[in-house]
Amino acid sequence: MASEMSAKVMLQQGMHFTGTTASGHLIDMDELEGASGPSPMELMLLGLAGCSAMDVIAILRKKRQPVEGLEVFVSGHRCDEYPRVFTDIELEYVVMGDDVDTKAIERAIELSARNYCPVWAMLGKSAEITSSFKVVSAAASFVPVD
Repeated sequence: MASEMSAKVMLQQGMHFTGTTASGHLIDMDELEGASGPSPMELMLLGLAGCSAMDVIAILRKKRQPVEGLEVFVSGHRCDEYPRVFTDIELEYVVMGDDVDTKAIERAIELSARNYCPVWAMLGKSAEITSSFKVVSAAASFVPVD
């Protein structure tokens, strides 16, 4: 049986909308960068990065990799003609930890792309999605606070 999700958006003013999910989470959206919230297209990029990041960290934890942090940077290019869909998207995973197996990272990203991340599956139908990763020492990624 298919599962259903729901949400709503409500106009606040201008092009500022507030979105509410069925689980009760709120998010502001706007069409302009730096306005009241991210644009719907920025949210799509965040959705992809977040979905894949959750897969990758879960897989690496299951493989008992000594990961101390994970960041995923995402950027996308849109075509000039409407509806201005993404044509290509790049994901860069920054894995923080010492002695993390790079083969495990490659496999985790591959599993996210091919098997688990529904956002990747949907966006991948219209955009070429590429990924890369790097591992940084946990000690090197720590920034002391003065």
